[in-house]
Amino acid sequence: MRLLSDSIEDFIKALMADETPEIELRRNELAEHFQCAPSQINYVLATRFTPDHGYVIESRRGGGGYIRIVRMASSSREELLQSLYQRIGMSISAGDAAKIIEHLKSEKIVTADEAQLMLAALSPQAVPLPLGMKDALCAGTLRSMILALAKRRPSVQA
Repeated sequence: MRLLSDSIEDFIKALMADETPEIELRRNELAEHFQCAPSQINYVLATRFTPDHGYVIESRRGGGGYIRIVRMASSSREELLQSLYQRIGMSISAGDAAKIIEHLKSEKIVTADEAQLMLAALSPQAVPLPLGMKDALCAGTLRSMILALAKRRPSVQA
């Protein structure tokens, strides 16, 4: 079963064709289209259109209010990897790690198969540890993976 959040995300991404780096939407109109509360739209924007995913959100409230979603220009491969490495810190949840891996895949830094292997290695089931320790291990492992990607030649075809 598809979640409403997935449908909203897919809808917005479909509006942002590859050639369109930004779109403007009205939160209430989008909520009306999906027959949901505007807070559901806020949730999708806050969790799926973040800088980690390659987007910046601008909003203006009030009668003529809008939401502008801007796809960030792909910085150099090295800058992206450095930014993601710094974002990880000393602890990261498997869910947040999965978002970073999805971003690496969407930027064609890793292939779909490599992304699947990375997700498997970082899954909570991979190592039987308490949650806090799993998040620390996940962060260390993901940082190591990103360092390995930074050393690799940028010739991946996704």
